[in-house]
Amino acid sequence: MQLMLFRAQILRASRLVAAIVLTFLSTGVAAAADPDLGNMIPQGGQRGTEVVVHFHGARIGQEPQEVVFYEPGITASEIKPVDANHFEAKLTIAADCRIGMHPVRIRTATGLTRIRTFHIGTLKEIVEVEPNSEFSAPQAIELGVTVSGVIQSEDVDYFVVEAKAGDRITAEIEGLRLGRTFFDPHIAILNKDRFELATSDDSALLLQDGVVSIIAPEDGKYIVSARDSSFGGNGASTYRLHIGKYPRPLAVLPAGGRPGETVDVVWLGDAAGDKPQQIVVPSDPQHSSGLIYQDEHGVAPSPNVFRVNDLENIAEVEPNNNYEQATPAKAPAAFNGVIGEPGDVDHFRFAAKKGQVFDVNVYARRLRSPLDALARIRHVEGKYAQIAANDDNAGKPDSYFRFTAPADGEYDIELHDHLQAGGPNFTYRIEVTPPKAQIDVQIAERQRWAATKIELPRGNRTAILVNAARRDFGGPLNIALENLPAGVTVEAPTMQANRGQVPVILTAAADAPNATSLPDILAKPAEEGKTAESKFSQRTWLVRGANNVEVWSHYADRAAIAVMNEVPFKISIVQPKVPLVRGGSMQLKVVAERAEGFVDPISIYMLYNPPGVSSSRSINIAKDQTEALIPLTANGSAALQPWDICVEGRAKINGRVLVATPLAKLDVKAPYIGLTFPKASVEIAQEVDYKIAVAVTTPFEGSAKVTLVGMPAGVTAEPIEMTKDTKELLFHIKTTDKSPPGKHATLLCQFSITQDGEPIAHTIGTGVLRIDKPLPPKEDKKENKIAQK
Repeated sequence: MQLMLFRAQILRASRLVAAIVLTFLSTGVAAAADPDLGNMIPQGGQRGTEVVVHFHGARIGQEPQEVVFYEPGITASEIKPVDANHFEAKLTIAADCRIGMHPVRIRTATGLTRIRTFHIGTLKEIVEVEPNSEFSAPQAIELGVTVSGVIQSEDVDYFVVEAKAGDRITAEIEGLRLGRTFFDPHIAILNKDRFELATSDDSALLLQDGVVSIIAPEDGKYIVSARDSSFGGNGASTYRLHIGKYPRPLAVLPAGGRPGETVDVVWLGDAAGDKPQQIVVPSDPQHSSGLIYQDEHGVAPSPNVFRVNDLENIAEVEPNNNYEQATPAKAPAAFNGVIGEPGDVDHFRFAAKKGQVFDVNVYARRLRSPLDALARIRHVEGKYAQIAANDDNAGKPDSYFRFTAPADGEYDIELHDHLQAGGPNFTYRIEVTPPKAQIDVQIAERQRWAATKIELPRGNRTAILVNAARRDFGGPLNIALENLPAGVTVEAPTMQANRGQVPVILTAAADAPNATSLPDILAKPAEEGKTAESKFSQRTWLVRGANNVEVWSHYADRAAIAVMNEVPFKISIVQPKVPLVRGGSMQLKVVAERAEGFVDPISIYMLYNPPGVSSSRSINIAKDQTEALIPLTANGSAALQPWDICVEGRAKINGRVLVATPLAKLDVKAPYIGLTFPKASVEIAQEVDYKIAVAVTTPFEGSAKVTLVGMPAGVTAEPIEMTKDTKELLFHIKTTDKSPPGKHATLLCQFSITQDGEPIAHTIGTGVLRIDKPLPPKEDKKENKIAQK
């Protein structure tokens, strides 16, 4: 689906701006930063209409400039600040806007919010009106509306509709899917005598949200109720309740097709019965969001999941409950069917050549089917010997396995529910495909459970870490960002074959206009002749449960980059001239360039640490200062190679402001010398010579002072000098009567070699010193005998 951004120029309210904005030009300080979108009122709208939406969140009302949607169909205009944390805008929703959930961000002059979701329906929008918490006094509404409401603690909202016998009454609630809080809604349809005709807490199709649908048995009034399933609720437990005569199929079969293909499907689970239909499969697999069913009575308020890929559909043919009756198939292909009743088992048979490799991927729960699939494959000519089987995969209920055909012949795939359950909506799709080279691309989180925002000040830099997981191929990768804002450039080193992460630096020109884009972030094999499918995904955690378990998230298929106002500082790394050695340390200098008038502290830290390297994350460039040192250390197994490194700088300027340095090189090398430590012993209050053998592996100029450290209390040794020709270090160790007896395996040598005017600090160990207590004096045997007499 074509990318489209919808920009709306802010209507400047000069008095408000004067009150809340300090301009960068006059003071050197940005007006605001780090805006956050908390919620929207309302949280959705009817397509083909205009709606004024109030946006709330920290600092969001300070110079809002753009409402950013990921897809066409919604445009914003008349953006008006209300206060520092609130603005309003008019949204124009196209008549053909896609139904369902739309991710949205807000760009202000000084930042970009994370994603929230705005929801589009087809029904007239109304609001809940209290009091409506008594069954005897429900809110009267007409069929064919979407009600926006809120469930407070122990609250129940009742709505009454009029229906004729034979009318379909359907209610679907968006509660958890609005992404505000852990709201688990319960809905029901009751008759006038308060008997429940249909109820729904959770549903396979809508997860924590529910859907109910009935055919009215008689003319009269029907009550729809909404509450929290455990009678909880709070001000964030908002909902959109769709009540009407519209259809609500619970499944579609088959649940997939080829792009642009015409497919005959059957919509399953609607209260009015199953409906066949011929559909045209969406042509863009990546941006397909499912299928929406409609009939003469209305349109379903949310899609059914539908897979789009280049696989031929094969439908099960009943009976296929055993090996002999298996549905004939072939591979690669997609096998589609229904576990139609408890105890049902489906079989498919296909031919394979010896050595052929296939991935068997069962889609059931991912299609929002109630099926908990268990799949296995057997070799028919091998007396149905099982080759592979799987119940859950990676903690999810859908099955997956890879198998290699041991011989030419036919193979049988068997599928059933793990608990032998079944029903008319227990649909599945088994995709049998050869392995395909793929790359899954993500942006690493800076802060746990918070999707990384890419906010880029004009004339400055920001950094991200790009993660890439290779599947079924190896080798180095090139990272590409396509569709960047004007004036933005990117620096992305090649991701090495043995790495899954690389830093990427984005730079905005000083004259780059404030703007937003939704770039594709791709990883491409760097080696000629290799190809792989690259897929980007960024998770925004919307609702987390106990122990921070993911409950509801949004997954974006593109990143978002915002160019924003200048900030009053830049930072850069002073390129080290010497390596960081294993077991050594380094002071990495970072320099700040401050705008006039900006004196606040700047927190600095490494964007990431190369393997085996550690760094402090509590370093500040102090107030009024322009540089600071970040201590780096490398352990004994640090990866030996040059690394592209970056430092981020953060300051508080009415919110968080974040910038980055250009890339610098950190060369991690082996120590310049090797030391062989002996084991030595000495009595308390005595002295001993301690000889350490030296092997110089990298010659160096000049001399180095070597200090023996790690000695216990009361033990000393004078430092000594060494050169590249030194073969042995001789330390004279002295103990005192306060020295602790015992074995001390803690001796280390610290020394620094100077190269190009910079130190190469080494710490090498480990030596052992045993401190003994003096033996007691020997008794005179003759004197002892006399004493005994």
